[in-house]
Amino acid sequence: MRRELTIAELEAERTDLLPARETLSFGGNNNWATIVASNSSLALNAASLFASANSAAVQTIVVNQG
Repeated sequence: MRRELTIAELEAERTDLLPARETLSFGGNNNWATIVASNSSLALNAASLFASANSAAVQTIVVNQG
């Protein structure tokens, strides 16, 4: 069951910036990372009167570093 987030929960969320492109270059850096990101969402509206469609998005990010 889904519940609404409180303002305090939203304010507690944070994001991290990815490193600069130069940091990810191959110039003397032998650190490899494979990053795969996927966003998917699906909504259906049956085109009937007063119909509404809802959609929930799922995001998956996988990082393999070696």
